[in-house]
Amino acid sequence: MKVILLADVKNYGKKGEVVNVSDGYARNFLFPRKLAVDANKHTLKKLDQQVAEEKRQDKANKKEAQDLASKLKNMEVIFEVSTGEEGRVFGSVSSKQIVEEFEKQYGIKLDRRKFKDPKPINTLGLNKVEIELYKGVIGQLVVRLKEK
Repeated sequence: MKVILLADVKNYGKKGEVVNVSDGYARNFLFPRKLAVDANKHTLKKLDQQVAEEKRQDKANKKEAQDLASKLKNMEVIFEVSTGEEGRVFGSVSSKQIVEEFEKQYGIKLDRRKFKDPKPINTLGLNKVEIELYKGVIGQLVVRLKEK
């Protein structure tokens, strides 16, 4: 029997796939647990519509992320930090602080978990930070540390 999986099923497939399973397995396990539906004309058409909608949404999200990446090139977050002898910074600036300050200055919310290299910044001057905004779209943000 052909079924469309509504969730990932171990050893059978991932959500949205059309797979062949035995009739008993489908009727006694998959259908009662709402893990799959029968693959008929109506459900296959509905699946195609969902796939097309997901592709459209993915394309729109990627375009939005690319626009944000191009905006980030012109933006700079400035931190005034305490320094000691020879320009050494006391402490460091974390990704959380960068995200908070960026949102305060520009009103754009970023996800600190998407930073490519989440090490704290502890050097004066310009520092470039890479952020993965979407699958395959990486933006660069400039963080400037200057003395108080």
